[in-house]
Amino acid sequence: MAVPFALIAVVTVVDVLVPPEVHLGPFLIAAPAVTASFAGPRATAFVGAVAVVAQTVVAVARTSVTDLNHTYQIVALVLISVIATFFAHLRERSESRVARLRSIAHAAQSVVLPPLPARAGPLRIASVYLAAEEEAQMGGDLYAAARTASGTRLLIGDARGKGLDAISEASLVLGAFRVTARREPGLPELVAQLEAGVGPDGRDREATPARPDAADEAFVTALVLDIPDHEPVVRLVNCGHPPPLLLSRGRVIPLDTAGASPPLGLSDVLAADARVDTFPFAASDVLLLYTDGVTEARDRTRAFYPLTERLAAWAGDDPAVLLDRLRADLQAYAGGHLGDDAALVAVQRVAPAPQGPAGA
Repeated sequence: MAVPFALIAVVTVVDVLVPPEVHLGPFLIAAPAVTASFAGPRATAFVGAVAVVAQTVVAVARTSVTDLNHTYQIVALVLISVIATFFAHLRERSESRVARLRSIAHAAQSVVLPPLPARAGPLRIASVYLAAEEEAQMGGDLYAAARTASGTRLLIGDARGKGLDAISEASLVLGAFRVTARREPGLPELVAQLEAGVGPDGRDREATPARPDAADEAFVTALVLDIPDHEPVVRLVNCGHPPPLLLSRGRVIPLDTAGASPPLGLSDVLAADARVDTFPFAASDVLLLYTDGVTEARDRTRAFYPLTERLAAWAGDDPAVLLDRLRADLQAYAGGHLGDDAALVAVQRVAPAPQGPAGA
């Protein structure tokens, strides 16, 4: 608010002091116009009124208010102030509507992608979502967790594309996982249910003349994991997703599978059975799940983010601290803007695999 008032003061003083043939009064129009860009209608009207008073003072000091030149300047200033006040009112109303819509969108996104639980049986879990689009909380990346009678199942995935189509595909996979993860006996059966949800038969998307293949072009890369409570292992099915990284005893070990299954939604194109791979996952080990938005982040030289090298320095951190450091480092590396959404999930087994009945 200091800017328009300073402008009014400077123009008024200079206009009074300059020679009679010089007129700076028209510059006063800038004061209400500038105010309308950031303030509400009341503040804009007040600044406009102050500008009109200033123009009147200039008219009295130089000639008189009835002077034709000053009269026209005052009338023009009044009209511009009224118009600026009206547009400030429109902008304020529009901002209020956008704020309401944003609040609704954030609430919907929190329902679709709620935070993962901090504890699940003998596991400690942390998660981070970094949306590439400004003001967004969720894009096409996804993660979820579910407790079973014998352990914990985790899902992380990345829907093809961006925007509402990617969110739609992500919500289909998340819904299918939440419904079936607790009741399916094995990972291959669970993956089959996820495939049915995101495949052509499970989509509810109509083709359009502009996008005749809209119903057939979507797919989701995913990792589906099962971590038993009583065994120091992790079982996973990789559906075309970047392999998880195991942080164990100061080392970073990629859990590469012998043969990845096709992404969800492409089983009719690339027929293959879901392959389950088993890896050691002992007490104090940390398992990092991530989407390609992390490894494809670039710095100013267009070099990709060196995730494995960065993790080696933080191998002893617990999941929450690890993700805090990784998020800060990733955003600094990319200059504060990621080219794609990025999701991170860190899981740590905090106690040796116990013997006996499974916990709830």
